[in-house]
Amino acid sequence: MSGDFEVAIKEGFGRFEEVLDPGCHCMPWFLGKQLAGHLSLRLQQLDLRCETKTKDNVFVNVVASIQYRALAGKANDAFYKLSNTKSQIQAYVFDVIRATVPKLNLDDAFEQKNEIAKAVEEELEKAMSAYGYEIVQTLIVDIDPDEHVKRAMNEINAAARLRVAATEKAEAEKILLIKRAEGEAESKYLSGLGIARQRQAIVDGLRDSVLGFSVNVPGTTAKDVMDMVLLTQYFDTMKEIGAASKSSAVFIPHGPGAVRDVASQIRDGLLQASHEQSSVTDKSHMVKEATRKAVLRPKPAFSLLIVLVGMSKATLAPRETMFVPTRPDKFTTGSYPFSMFPSNPRHAVIPE
Repeated sequence: MSGDFEVAIKEGFGRFEEVLDPGCHCMPWFLGKQLAGHLSLRLQQLDLRCETKTKDNVFVNVVASIQYRALAGKANDAFYKLSNTKSQIQAYVFDVIRATVPKLNLDDAFEQKNEIAKAVEEELEKAMSAYGYEIVQTLIVDIDPDEHVKRAMNEINAAARLRVAATEKAEAEKILLIKRAEGEAESKYLSGLGIARQRQAIVDGLRDSVLGFSVNVPGTTAKDVMDMVLLTQYFDTMKEIGAASKSSAVFIPHGPGAVRDVASQIRDGLLQASHEQSSVTDKSHMVKEATRKAVLRPKPAFSLLIVLVGMSKATLAPRETMFVPTRPDKFTTGSYPFSMFPSNPRHAVIPE
């Protein structure tokens, strides 16, 4: 025999006689004794993959690992009663798994792997002990759902983790905002205290100035002193604004009365401009009307009386003078020349 974990089956004339332990044995073949076979007592493992459906209609592949071995005291049963031990164990495992997993949802099946393995082990132990085998341990190695189901489960898990992460992030931002608001409140409180102290110091200084000025200059009132102080501050401010060479600030009145005055000035300017435009328009109309009447008034075809008084012959010289046509039909051709001797314009008389 091959080792301490193997036994042999002895037969006499084809009938089982005994189980031979490891060692040296005499086998008188001429007396009908023979060796029927060997049986291993080593621990064996059988890996099975069973497809089944859960309670929520998800098909999964359950991977089970069965560890078993033959019992030395029941070696004859293990040798003679089962012809294919692995097929027998597989049938029992499939039966138990397909009877247990459909009662569970997919998540419950993952959580209760040990219960499934225990149920398989109990059923196998009860069935295989009659055949001379011992079930040492049963393991549910893996529960493998469909690829789409696994992807969906991963997405659910990822969404849950993202939700938790978003909650934690929002909580952190909330704490940050609260702390920032508390800091701003404390800062504003301290700033308010500083401003209050500053104004109090200014008031105290002004009061001392008013009292000192009233004592040194008799006849002055507190209002006179305050007006002088305000005027001094005003000119100091104007000086600071214009001190910089590249200053772009423009100091304008900003009180409600100043705004009203500016609006009144703009309105008066617009009204004055409108009045002047109307006057110019009226004068233009009057000139056009007078010109039209003068053109349409009937006059002689051509009349001119020139009185020459006190002119010497040496001053007489021919000169070309342009006259405006007096007849309506001549307006299409323009003016025409008339040669004459010039005279003093003061003595030229044009009859109506």
